[in-house]
Order: sequence, then structure tokens, then C-alpha cells
Amino acid sequence: MDDLLGMVTIAPSVLTSIVRFTALEQEGVHRLAPVPRPMRGLLTGGRADEGILLGIGNDGVSLELHVVAEANINMLKLGDMLQTEVTRAIEEMVGLPVKTVDIYIDDVFWPTDAGNSSPGQAE
Repeated sequence: MDDLLGMVTIAPSVLTSIVRFTALEQEGVHRLAPVPRPMRGLLTGGRADEGILLGIGNDGVSLELHVVAEANINMLKLGDMLQTEVTRAIEEMVGLPVKTVDIYIDDVFWPTDAGNSSPGQAE
């Protein structure tokens, strides 16, 4: 049965949802970070305030992901894990090849104790 029944179209918002949920379930990711203004014009398809910019071309999906990392996490390992898991999720769930996954760690979340201020906070 090699007959094509029609076309399958996947909206870019589906891809950004997959990226968002995959990133947020990884240990060490506190939240997504807004994309800095100078970078917003580089890729299209995502919402810049979500921290995801997406490009879809004939050779696959390219994306950049901006996150706020938890303190005391190995950021290099976090970036590698995010690249691996986001690539796996897109390829397995949607069947599209992933060309690039660029991870930007834009900030670090420092939890504060009730009586102590964290670095960068006024006392």
C-alpha cells in the first residue's frame, strides 16, 4: 500500500510546544528566558518571549533555545542534554530531521533563603 492518502502539515507552534515541554522537564532548567532583542530577527516561527526561535527549511529544523539554569548545575552538561533531548523529541514525535539546536543559557536562578540575600540583590 504505497498510495499517498494526502498531506500532513505540522504547524510551527506544535514544534515550539514540543521544544518548550521537553526543555522544562529537564533537570537544571528553571524556566525559559526571553530572546534578547538583537537576536529576534535571525529565525522565525517561535515567540521570542518564550525563549524559542525556530526555522524550518528543506534540510531540517534549526532552533535556538534560551533558558535560565538552576544554580549549582553543570551548564555544559545541561546544554548537551538539552540538545540531545530536544533533537530526540522532534525527530521521534514529528519525524522531521533536526539540523541545529543552539542552546543559550541567559541567566542563573539563585534560590534565596528567608534571611539571606542572593548575589546581586540589595540587602
